[in-house]
Amino acid sequence: MFWRSVVGKLWFTILLLVSVVLTILTIMLLQYFEKFHTDQAEEQLTNHAIMIASILEEYETEEVALSTSKRLIDNYSMKLLLVLDEGELLYYPDEDEKIPVEIFQSNPSLAKVITNKEVVITRGDFPFYLNGEEIHNEVLVVGMPVDLVQNRTGVLYVYQYLEVVEEALAQTKHIIFLAAGIAIVLTTIFAFFLSTRITAPLRKMRQASLEVAKGNFDTKVPILTRDEIGSLAMAFNRMGRVLNTNLTALNQEKEQLSRILSSMADGVITLDRKGSIVLTNPPAKQFIQAWHFEQSTNSIESTDDLPKAIKKLFQQVVALEKEQMAEVDVQGRTWVVLMTPLYDENFVRGAVAVLRDMTEERLHDKLRKDFIANVSHELRTPIAMLQGYSEAIIDDIAGSEEENKELAQIIYDESLRMGRLVNELLDLARMEAGHIQLNIEPINIREFSRRVLRKFQGMANDHNIQLKAEIADIEQEILIDADRIEQVLTNLIDNAMRHTSDQGSVILAVSPLRDGIKVDVHDTGSGIPEEDLPFVFERFYKADKARTRGRSGTGLGLAIVKNIVEAHNGHVSVHSKLGEGTTFSFFIPSKNDE
Repeated sequence: MFWRSVVGKLWFTILLLVSVVLTILTIMLLQYFEKFHTDQAEEQLTNHAIMIASILEEYETEEVALSTSKRLIDNYSMKLLLVLDEGELLYYPDEDEKIPVEIFQSNPSLAKVITNKEVVITRGDFPFYLNGEEIHNEVLVVGMPVDLVQNRTGVLYVYQYLEVVEEALAQTKHIIFLAAGIAIVLTTIFAFFLSTRITAPLRKMRQASLEVAKGNFDTKVPILTRDEIGSLAMAFNRMGRVLNTNLTALNQEKEQLSRILSSMADGVITLDRKGSIVLTNPPAKQFIQAWHFEQSTNSIESTDDLPKAIKKLFQQVVALEKEQMAEVDVQGRTWVVLMTPLYDENFVRGAVAVLRDMTEERLHDKLRKDFIANVSHELRTPIAMLQGYSEAIIDDIAGSEEENKELAQIIYDESLRMGRLVNELLDLARMEAGHIQLNIEPINIREFSRRVLRKFQGMANDHNIQLKAEIADIEQEILIDADRIEQVLTNLIDNAMRHTSDQGSVILAVSPLRDGIKVDVHDTGSGIPEEDLPFVFERFYKADKARTRGRSGTGLGLAIVKNIVEAHNGHVSVHSKLGEGTTFSFFIPSKNDE
């Protein structure tokens, strides 16, 4: 890990660079000093040879000249070979380790002194035998002709083993290597110190970047210098501030979009390229769950599947890359789906679908169209009967007083029916306008429910219907408008009995809940078709007269029931299966503000 770090790389680079430079410098210095010592040894040996030659030529006697030369040779660790013309040889010092004269005579370079009378300076390996063993040594030889006193001539060879030069060179190498080692050590310390100083801010930036990656955008890098690293630290801190600002803005926009999607009345579904659901809002989840319930699947909580119509619409959007629209019917409600493609540069990366529940709008359109027709239909019958029976009385068609009374009674009943219809219309209009007035008072719901149920006991006996009460033991009083809630129960029980055949039963159940009471009116009548369930609380809705016992109602009772319950801050619902019966339920909270 050290070699992968910036410290290791920088330290190794500096050390490698210095090592290469020192290696080249050491090689050059060694070559230089080797040549320097060799040249110095040659120059010194040449000077000594010239000095000895001059001594041999200038002194008066050979004995004195040789004696002086020997003392000079002893002082400078040299060896001397004097070859005279008579074949006389003179070695000094006369020892076993000496180069035979044959080598001097046979060597081409050294033989020039004898043949050509030239001054020769050479170096080489001149082996000799000592005790039968061949000895090799690097030797520096200077040869020159000399003229001795007494008119004698000869050749002077002065030679020196290069061990002295090698010793001086070894000392020089030792000094160079020591200096190079010290330089490398100092360079290592300096490079490590420099790299750590340079990389210390970088390590802090790395730690700060890790903190920023974790979401801590307030992390700051200390600015210690004004160089490039300091500028980098300033840029890093500025980047952190900008990132924090941008991320805060993105989070705010994301939260805003999430709130918008959650508060939308329309459903929104976002799909990816494969048609899988990426994002939904609560209305869209309710739509998908309703579809699963309708399909009787076990994955009601799952939102990974979509209706076939929406899948087909998605395929069309991806293929055509255009906005598409379709209608889907789920649980008796009509949904309009508008799907638009989402692009990733030039390719479709998914689609977004907006689902709008058009059931209420279409129902309201239909009710607006049918309202006048329904009112006219409801008023036409009593008005026609009033007109017809009034004309009968005017024309004196009745033959007796009893027939006149019967006609007058019919006219009275129809006027009551028409008045009841008008009053219910006025009540409903006031309720829907929010002008309903409630007289809130504490009521014992148990006694109240039994009293309302007793009103229908006679009617139940006449039609052979079993009227039952399942009222829980509720001692706590509840705040309601007794007259309005009695109107609600009267409408629900009356509807249940009119839609229940002989030998059937109607059950009034009252049960306590944590925040109020729940009232259920259950009958075993003909039931309500599934397609009519969304409309039962609308004005002028009527069940099929073939399934209704006795006279038909005005079609306003359930609409009034809904408005009264909602005025008490409650809610009403209906559950029904065709041929099995119907259950109307409403909930009233325990506390109501008048």
